[in-house]
Amino acid sequence: MSRRPAPPPAPLPQRLGIDPVRLRLPLDEEIDWPSAGAYLRHRLGGTDGGRRPLVDRMLTDGGFVTADGSPLPPEAPYSPGLLLWYHRELPAERPVPFPIPVLYRDERILVVDKPPFVATIPRGRHVTESALARLRRELDLPELSAAHRLDRLTSGVVLFVLNRRDRAAYQGLFQDRRVRKEYRAVARHDPALAFPRTVRDRLVKERGELTARVVPGEPNAESRIELLSARGGHGLYRLLPATGRTHQLRVHMRGLGLPILGDRLYSGPEPEPDDTPEDWTSPLQLLARSLEFEDPVTGERFRFRSRRELVLPS
Repeated sequence: MSRRPAPPPAPLPQRLGIDPVRLRLPLDEEIDWPSAGAYLRHRLGGTDGGRRPLVDRMLTDGGFVTADGSPLPPEAPYSPGLLLWYHRELPAERPVPFPIPVLYRDERILVVDKPPFVATIPRGRHVTESALARLRRELDLPELSAAHRLDRLTSGVVLFVLNRRDRAAYQGLFQDRRVRKEYRAVARHDPALAFPRTVRDRLVKERGELTARVVPGEPNAESRIELLSARGGHGLYRLLPATGRTHQLRVHMRGLGLPILGDRLYSGPEPEPDDTPEDWTSPLQLLARSLEFEDPVTGERFRFRSRRELVLPS
C-alpha cells in the first residue's frame, strides 16, 4: 500500500505554543467555487455566517499562507488540493495560577507533575493554558507533544516527547498497555464494601457528552481498587487501571457509591456545566501518582512518581 507523502513543514511559526492549522482545498469539490476565498468563507464562516467578516479580514491581512509562506491573495482562484496554513482565533482564557514542575528531562522525554485544572493538550476552551502550550513556551520546546493524556481536573505525572521523530515510540507504550499506572484518590468510605476489588464493565463516552456511562456488552474498562486508610467517613484509595478509558476511574468509583471528592461531573445526579466558575482551592482528589515503563529507545526501566500527596480530610 502506498503512503501519502508527508505534508511540507508549516510555513507559519507557533503562536503562544499553538501550531497553525493546516487546511487542504478539496480535490473533489462539486461546487464550482469562484475563488479560494469563497470556499474559505463557506468552510470557516460558521453555519450562520457570523464568522465570515473574520475570514474576510484574514484574507485581506494575508492570514492564509501557502506552503512557501506566501499570503493567499483575496481573489486567488480555487485550486483543488492546495495546502493552506493559518492561525485560528484563540479564546480568552483565565490563567491557571499553578506552575508545572518538571520531574525529569533528557534528550527524548520530559516528565512533569501536572497540577489540577490544567488540560494536558489544547481542547475546547482550554488552549493556550494547556500544559502542552505552556511547556512549549516556558521551555522553548516547539516540537513537544504529549505521549498520553490526563483529565484536566486530574493532577499528577504526565509524559511528553521532545521531538517528532520519537513521538510514535512513546505513544505506542500507552496504546499497547506497556505502562504501569498507579493513582490515588480520596472518596467516601463505606465499611460494608470489601477491598481490594476489581471493577470491569463497558464504558462509552459519546462526542459532545460531558460524562462517560456504563452500557451492556463486552467489558472494555478494568480497574483494581484498594483501600489504603480510612478516617472520619473518608478513605484513601489506590487505583490501578488496566485500561485507559476516558473518566474510567471516576466512573468506577461512582459505580461503587464512592464518588471522588471534588468531582463536579460524577458526584451529583447531573454534571455541573463546564463553564461553572472553578474554585482553585477545591481540586478533584484524584492523583496520577506514578508511571513505570521500559524506555522504547534505550531499554532503560523508568519509574516516575508525583511529588503531590493526597490527605484525608481532618
